Amino acid sequence: MGSMTTEAEPHQIRSLSVLPAQREDVELHTADGLTLVGELALPEAGAPAASLLTFHPLPTHGGFMDSHVYRKAAWRLPALADLAVLRFNTRGTSSPRGTSEGTFDGGDAERYDVAAAIELAEFRGLPRPWLVGWSFGTELVLKHGADPSIEGAILLSPPLHRATDEDLDRWAAFAKPLVVLVPELDDYLRPDEARRRFARVPQAEVIGVDGAKHLWVGEPAVARVLNEIVGHVLPDHPLPLPTHWDGPLGAS
Repeated sequence: MGSMTTEAEPHQIRSLSVLPAQREDVELHTADGLTLVGELALPEAGAPAASLLTFHPLPTHGGFMDSHVYRKAAWRLPALADLAVLRFNTRGTSSPRGTSEGTFDGGDAERYDVAAAIELAEFRGLPRPWLVGWSFGTELVLKHGADPSIEGAILLSPPLHRATDEDLDRWAAFAKPLVVLVPELDDYLRPDEARRRFARVPQAEVIGVDGAKHLWVGEPAVARVLNEIVGHVLPDHPLPLPTHWDGPLGAS
């Protein structure tokens, strides 16, 4: 009697799962003469449906291009949603990828880093770019990201420490989508206060996330962020994103 073969069970997508993608080390060049290091992750086959340009948390407190939400976005979203994901270290920031030139400037000279990311997207022909900022990265988006070439922006845990009402008014006049994910238990800005502060941006959508904290630790928090990102960038994409993958896994 012949042996019976069965199809392998799909892999559950866990914290360290790396799904297939084209991954390329890239350099970003700023108008003030610095070279920043990063990575561009693209769908394994075919053109991306849209693009995410990510800006990491505060580098003086451990933020860098490998901060876990962005690492998982780059590991998963090219395969699960056909998204391109650009991650990079802002000036003076180090990661296993390397160290970007320059020194941390509290969000001021980082204006050139934001512009360099947008210029790289334009040079590479990345379609429908959205800016995604997390914590300090939200300050960079609000202060320097209102560029005509982008589709909109998504903010994760905005502290609104450096970004002012003037920056919010600029986004109001910019009129492009602004999606704001605010953890219920955030250390700096919680949903009710965020709704009050962002009320001056008519197009801002403030989403309070029950049980979440500033750093979005844990798989449920990460999954919520990735689903919200895909749902706003690609409104017609099926959600929730798959939690299992039946193809080969990639390498980090």
